[in-house]
Amino acid sequence: MIRKARITDVKPIQKLLTHFASQGDMLSRSLSELYEAIRDFYVFEEEDVILGVSALHIVWDDLAEIRSVAVSEAAGRKGVGTLVVTACIEEARELGLKRLFCLTYKPDFFARFGFRLVDKSELPHKVWGDCVKCVKFPDCDENAMILDL
Repeated sequence: MIRKARITDVKPIQKLLTHFASQGDMLSRSLSELYEAIRDFYVFEEEDVILGVSALHIVWDDLAEIRSVAVSEAAGRKGVGTLVVTACIEEARELGLKRLFCLTYKPDFFARFGFRLVDKSELPHKVWGDCVKCVKFPDCDENAMILDL
């Protein structure tokens, strides 16, 4: 089942994100950050276990980021990532956003939704607020992608 995240989901979300952050695949998120952003998150839950997450983070009046996309290894390749990202895209359309972006190591995955690769310089400077927390900053090796809605 896919649904909006609840307060009780914060610690399982952090556990899932931390697993992939420890492998260098994404930024880690503190509990404080997750509690503040809980309304951004969707979760995929099965038998009371969170198997996938994603977040739609509003950046400006016409721009949002899809971030913190993670699927447990046990649920990999079963469509969970597609479901949580689709939920974010649908919400972005409902909100009237014009563009979505993501920073990713999985450009082929996001290309399936219509995202296209862009130079990072095409993204507004406001986007880079989280990047200073990354151990790879300023030598980011993620792919920047945009989806026009």
